Amino acid sequence: MAKEGSGSILQFAPFQSSVDEGFWHRFSSLKLNKFGIDDSPIAISGFFAPCSHPQVSNHLTLLAESLPSDSNEESSIPAFSRGNRNRCSVPGILYNTNTMESFHGLDKQGLLRAEAKKIWEDVHSGKVLEDSSVLSRFLLISFADLKKWSFHYWFAFPALVLDPPATLVDLRPASQWFTLEEAESVSAACNEWRNSSVTADVPFFLVSVGSDSRAAVRHLKDWETCQYDGQKLLFAFYDPCHLPNNPGWPLRNYLAFICARWNLKTVHFLCYRENRGFADLSLSLVGEALITISQGWREHQCVPNAVGWELNKGRKVPRCINLAKSMDPTRLAISAADLNLKLMRWRALPSLNLDILFSIKCLLLGAGTLGCQVARMLMAWGVRRITLVDNGRVAMSNPLRQSLYTLDDCLNGGDFKATAAVRSLQRIFPAVVAEGVVMAIPMPGHPVSSQEENSVLEDCRRLNDLIGSHDVIFLLTDTRESRWLPTLLCANTNKITITAALGFDSFLVMRHGPGPFNSTPDLKAEMPNSLSAVMDNLALTNTDGKQRLGCYFCNDVVAPTDSTSNRTLDQQCTVTRPGLAPIASALAVELLVGILHHPHGIFAEAEIAKSNNGGSSELPLGILPHQIRGSLPHFQQMTLVGNSSNSCTACCSTVVSEYRKRGMQFILQAINHPTYLEDLTGLTELMRSANTFQLDWDDEMEDADDECIEL
Repeated sequence: MAKEGSGSILQFAPFQSSVDEGFWHRFSSLKLNKFGIDDSPIAISGFFAPCSHPQVSNHLTLLAESLPSDSNEESSIPAFSRGNRNRCSVPGILYNTNTMESFHGLDKQGLLRAEAKKIWEDVHSGKVLEDSSVLSRFLLISFADLKKWSFHYWFAFPALVLDPPATLVDLRPASQWFTLEEAESVSAACNEWRNSSVTADVPFFLVSVGSDSRAAVRHLKDWETCQYDGQKLLFAFYDPCHLPNNPGWPLRNYLAFICARWNLKTVHFLCYRENRGFADLSLSLVGEALITISQGWREHQCVPNAVGWELNKGRKVPRCINLAKSMDPTRLAISAADLNLKLMRWRALPSLNLDILFSIKCLLLGAGTLGCQVARMLMAWGVRRITLVDNGRVAMSNPLRQSLYTLDDCLNGGDFKATAAVRSLQRIFPAVVAEGVVMAIPMPGHPVSSQEENSVLEDCRRLNDLIGSHDVIFLLTDTRESRWLPTLLCANTNKITITAALGFDSFLVMRHGPGPFNSTPDLKAEMPNSLSAVMDNLALTNTDGKQRLGCYFCNDVVAPTDSTSNRTLDQQCTVTRPGLAPIASALAVELLVGILHHPHGIFAEAEIAKSNNGGSSELPLGILPHQIRGSLPHFQQMTLVGNSSNSCTACCSTVVSEYRKRGMQFILQAINHPTYLEDLTGLTELMRSANTFQLDWDDEMEDADDECIEL
């Protein structure tokens, strides 16, 4: 720390550079698609901010938006929003060569002098007063080997050399230089300057402190108005350096400007630094420098000498970075897709479990309107393993509502939806591990002939294997009976099951409760490639003994039957309002994420909106409902709860036990005999009793009518 009157030479901490990988990726695209062999200089922008940590300096950073637009517009100036307090923009120039030999053959000193001359001209023309960022102009030379994804580059931060050098008279923390009242006022004024979108990214400014200890921050062009007796005037700048004994590199050209513009011999400067977004005067520095220059130094035509090539580990050599792995489009897609999820964990959702999302395997039964939307929502949440099952083909009416298909998928009779959807998912996100399975789901109420039995039973076994090898099953088919067999198989294996169903202007999204037999000891052995390790964190037993939640069929008093025969065209097609499927699909995926992050997993108790249950308030994702029913005509949404039924045709213990006992023969009988499930579960007897009760009730009402008295 320099003491008052020490008279040492003022030394500056060099600027440090940082280049984001996105800069090189975008530059590669521009080079290939726009620039070609044109090696003309390119206007770019760098970004820096005041130091915000007592042990780490901020770098001048290049981002993807540092480069000009890749459109064919005449303007080559990079486009970005101004007023970002964390990104003070600085103009720069990029010289990219087409060969390594040309890179090494560049006249580096000549290029440095040319940029220094621009700064000198900006000083004398008064441009600095309008845009002070030009004092920090920088230069970048590079060679991009796009075959090897290797980039050689070298930064220069041109600094005008004062001759003789400036003398440092005093340098101390700003908190020691100001009085307590002055320090509070200076901090408040600087914070206001930094919080204004007009001045947040203006890196050079004036700080004046009056005799009443009140501080004001002004633009450089207001220098004349600050000349009052008894007023302290400091030339302030955003200092990226954290060192306690050295100001940052921007001060070099700042002093040259002050000397050339106002011919000052003594300069008080403020190295403005921050902590957590606010002025930190204990980290900031205030210094006093003496400037004595040789005769003729201030003349416009006499450009001072310049220095500024960045050192690489103490040596004057360029840097090299190889991005062969990270520049692969698939790897970049993964990095970009994960960014939003990882940023969630910074503040909004620290408990977000990305491992389970990245590893979980989802089976989507149905690749239509709902299936397409659910697949995309799953990928947005980080799910990488998706299997789609469907036996339909893409029709001309599909692409407008089913977001994974295009006109090309409809030609020549239409591609199978399952395979076309997988192709689309891989185009959207190459890292997705997607599989398409073309098969029909056997359904009760759709009898099969003896010749078809083997084929249908093979489909049943295949569906059972698919459900066993996945962690989550989405029921997204467009008929009620097609959901029966998957519901039974999921109840048998305690799989997380989500149903989404659409009406014309209403929807249902629900999670199925666990199966009637909570313990499935061989479950994880049957799916070694699934989430067995991560799923250990989800409860496997319903410890509170409460009644389990119902499935899609638990509220029905009839077995699923054929709902596709004898239907008009509008009944054959899934006719719904277009906005319904995206809403229901998004809710279905959000419901899954809630289950995965609930401590009880599939056994989580159902909650409804405005519930008094205290457990939900502590869950980061909010409540975990059982059923969500929505209505577009009223723009309303309800959360409901439905417990399991002892007479359910899909998930009750009677049905699951019979399936475990008889296997595929049980399924075949359910398919071929419409009343079998109702007889098995007691629904037939229940309906008979209900009819009898109805008749008895009617008789009582007739007797009651006879006793009425007319008034």
